[in-house]
Amino acid sequence: MNTTVHTQPGLGVQFWRLTKPRVVSLIVFTAVIGMFLAVPGTPPLDRLVYATVGIWLVAGAAAAFNCLVEQKIDAVMARTRARPTVMGTISSSQILLFAGAVGGLGLAILWHAVNPLTMWLTAGTFVGYAIIYTVVLKPATPQNIVIGGASGAMPPVLGWAAMTGDVTYQPLLLFLIIFAWTPPHFWALALYRRKEYEKAGVPMLPVTHGEWFTKLHLLLYTLLLVAVTMLPFVTRMSGVFYLGSALVLDAVFVGYAWRVWRNYSDALARRTFAYSIFYLAMLFAALMVDHYLPLLRA
Repeated sequence: MNTTVHTQPGLGVQFWRLTKPRVVSLIVFTAVIGMFLAVPGTPPLDRLVYATVGIWLVAGAAAAFNCLVEQKIDAVMARTRARPTVMGTISSSQILLFAGAVGGLGLAILWHAVNPLTMWLTAGTFVGYAIIYTVVLKPATPQNIVIGGASGAMPPVLGWAAMTGDVTYQPLLLFLIIFAWTPPHFWALALYRRKEYEKAGVPMLPVTHGEWFTKLHLLLYTLLLVAVTMLPFVTRMSGVFYLGSALVLDAVFVGYAWRVWRNYSDALARRTFAYSIFYLAMLFAALMVDHYLPLLRA
């Protein structure tokens, strides 16, 4: 008789998984783009590294705290039921200590090696995600993603502040892009995970208002996102390269949203969710390429 022995990864790997590295990598990526867009040339390497590490550590700490709070929810979700918090291989006190140490180190780096404004903005973002969204909004209202999306939209503002010590209208445009992107991104996920959210008692929009309402709002928010992505060009923050890239990326996203509304399937919602991640990364990459094109032509 064959037996299969399941072994848990080492403690270090388990803590690493609690920081949600794939999610945090996109957060840090948009923050780094904000750093590059904030300066006419190349950002100072030392400040770039310190700011990136500091923001990454605080974001990872917020993700770990989120895992701690949502243990019961994660236990009934297929994509999260293998987390160490659910399996019981890491205690709550260990997670609190880990999140406090990692987050505290990140804030200290931002305070001493970057600037106080970035530290305070990053601390506020931690509170917004770990406390306001995770503890207050997510279990209370189907608008959790819309309101709580503000904390997820902050990274480019943090990156900009890290380089300039200031927040002008340009990083706020980047904030608006992610803020408008968040609802259709998460509602695509919520649609094909709706039964799990219902079982977990989380009032996501498909659970409280039904599939048709969610599909319609996914389309409407995608159209809103298209309008918001035009703002960098309209305000002359970016040029023709970004405009062309944004129009192509937007057209594909609207196509997905239209098909979700008119001819829904879980497989299509999965593809829409996956594309939304690619979309945001490519949109911000286009912003950076557009930013440096004049220097390449000079």
